Amino acid sequence: MTSLLDQLTFSHGPSMKNRFMLAPLTNQQSHEDGTISDEEFRWLTMRAEGGFGLTMTCASHVQEIGKGFPGQLGIWDDKHLPGLTRLVKAIHSHDSIAVSQLHHAGLRSPADVIGTTPVCPSDNEKTGARGLTHGEVKQLIEDFVAAAVRAEKAGFDGVELHGAHQYILCQFLSGDINRRDDEYGGSLENRSRILFELIDGIRARCRKDFMLGVRLSAERFGIKLAESIEVAQRLMSEDRIDFLDMSLWDVFKEPEEDEFKGRTLISYFTELDRRNTRLGVAGKIRTPHDAEVTLDAGADWIMLGRAAMLQHDWPNRYEENPSFRPVEMPVPRKYLESEGISKKFQDYIQGRWPEFFAD
Repeated sequence: MTSLLDQLTFSHGPSMKNRFMLAPLTNQQSHEDGTISDEEFRWLTMRAEGGFGLTMTCASHVQEIGKGFPGQLGIWDDKHLPGLTRLVKAIHSHDSIAVSQLHHAGLRSPADVIGTTPVCPSDNEKTGARGLTHGEVKQLIEDFVAAAVRAEKAGFDGVELHGAHQYILCQFLSGDINRRDDEYGGSLENRSRILFELIDGIRARCRKDFMLGVRLSAERFGIKLAESIEVAQRLMSEDRIDFLDMSLWDVFKEPEEDEFKGRTLISYFTELDRRNTRLGVAGKIRTPHDAEVTLDAGADWIMLGRAAMLQHDWPNRYEENPSFRPVEMPVPRKYLESEGISKKFQDYIQGRWPEFFAD
C-alpha cells in the first residue's frame, strides 16, 4: 500500500519527500502592487518548515487586470522577482518543492479592485465583463507564459495553471460562459485550446526539468463533468503535464449531475489512464484517516487547505504519529496568529468561514 510518507517522483523536476501538498489558498496578505509581504512570506514558509513536500503559492495574477482580490500576490512584473526569489530560497531551505500558481480572475476581477472593466472570453451580461479580442487572447497566452518564465527566474521548481473556480481559464472551458465564435470557442476542443497552447508555450520557453501542473474544477462553474473528464484524460494521455490537481470541494462526495450519481466524484478521475501524470485532489481532507482513505482511493497525493491553516506542521505531526488528532475549529485568534495567519488573512477568513473563530 502507498503511504502518505512515501516519496513521489515526477517526469520533470525534483521528487516530493512525501505526499502532502499545501493547497494554493487565497489570503489577501500581500501588498497592493503584488509584491510579497512579510505576512505572506511567513504563512508559506511556516508550511514548508512544517513538512509539506510541496508548498504552492496562492493564486498569483499574470496580468495587472487579472487581479481577483485585494492583497493578491503578483507575478506579472519583474518588480515581483526579489520577493519571490526570497520566498523560494526559504521554501527550499526546508526541503520543500516550490510551485507558483498562475492565475487570472477574468470576469471575477472586481472593477473597483482593478480600476477598469473586467475581461472574459466573451461579453458577459450578468457581470458586465467585456469579451477579449482575438489579439487580447494571444496576449493573455503570452503573459501566462511570461509569468512562468518569471517564476523559473525566481527559482521556482514549477508552476500550476489555475483552470478552476470560474477564473479565466475555467471561463474559457465553460460552454455557458464562453460564447466565442473563433478557434477559442464552440467545441470543447476549441474551448480548451487556450489551456493546451499555454502548456506548449511554457514547455517551449522554460527549462526541460521545469514542473508543470494544472488545476481543474470537476463540476460547477459552468463545467460539465463529462467535459472535465475528457480534458483531464487528454492532459494525461498526451503526457503534457506533471500533475493534475482536481479541486473537488469534498473528496467524499458524489457528483452533482444525476446521470453520474451512485459513485464518488473522485472515482471518475482515479480510473483514468494517467500515464506519467500524477493525480492529486483537494476537498475537506481534515484528519489522518481522511488523508489515508483518499490515498487508498487512488490519488497520488493530497492537498491540505483548511487543515494546513489550523496546523502548519500537519505533515510533521503525521510523521511522528499517524494517529494524531488535528486541531479542530473553532480556535482563538491568537492561536491563528501563532500559526502564521495575520490579521488580514483572518479578516478574509471571517467573511468566508466564521466557524474558525472561538472569539
